[in-house]
Amino acid sequence: MPGPGPHMMYTLGSGIGLMSVSNGRFSPHHCLTYSINAFFGPDIGSFSEWLTSTLGLGSALGYAIEPWIHDPFYYILILGIPMSMIYSSVSNFLLKKGFLDSVSGAPLTRKQCLFLVAAGSLSHFFLDHLFEENGKSTMYTWILSTGWWEGRAPINPDAVVVVCGLCCFLIADFIYVNRVKPLKLLKLRVINSVKLMLVIASLYCLWCATQIYLVRPRRPAVGEEADLGVLVFMGIYFFLPHWLCILSMNSRDPQELMPL
Repeated sequence: MPGPGPHMMYTLGSGIGLMSVSNGRFSPHHCLTYSINAFFGPDIGSFSEWLTSTLGLGSALGYAIEPWIHDPFYYILILGIPMSMIYSSVSNFLLKKGFLDSVSGAPLTRKQCLFLVAAGSLSHFFLDHLFEENGKSTMYTWILSTGWWEGRAPINPDAVVVVCGLCCFLIADFIYVNRVKPLKLLKLRVINSVKLMLVIASLYCLWCATQIYLVRPRRPAVGEEADLGVLVFMGIYFFLPHWLCILSMNSRDPQELMPL
């Protein structure tokens, strides 16, 4: 599986990009919290297992802890709040001592840190699921299983109609939502665009799931493509963590910030 380098490069690089496009609303404090949590967060379980086995003390406890902590969702549920409190305190300390600029003049709140803890955990497993166990991880195997591997996949007319219809509707409605209007409410447009994508993605996944799991004999949902697995994986492990990073950003309104 990926080591510390890829986890840090991926999340810190994403954080720097968000810091640039947000004009500092996603601050260096956000970047550091996000990247360190993605690098070491869920691996606390693996580190505990290694440490206890190396020292020969409490190895049974280390083995028992590892599967609960090294998990994208259990890590958030078990350690999300404690870790967010720690990161918030560290952010406050770094800002007070002048070690790390926050641009806004305010440290990260616990709520912001909780978003970043969750984002870091999911981003950690974005790489782990793709590049561990010689490409035979449970998640990666499931993604591939949603494709068609039994010879050449037939292209069913109803699949063409459904997929083309959904994609055309997505494009047309996106243009409608973002049409030229006298009053430009960017935030409202973004929200409506996200809602549109979620609706179309849900319908697309529903179509794929019915063809794979309900129709007998099974039919290729979209030719040989593993669209269901790819959409679910990208939604949970790529788009969701970046959306959480966006939610953790500092407010544009200076009155909502709490400088030290």
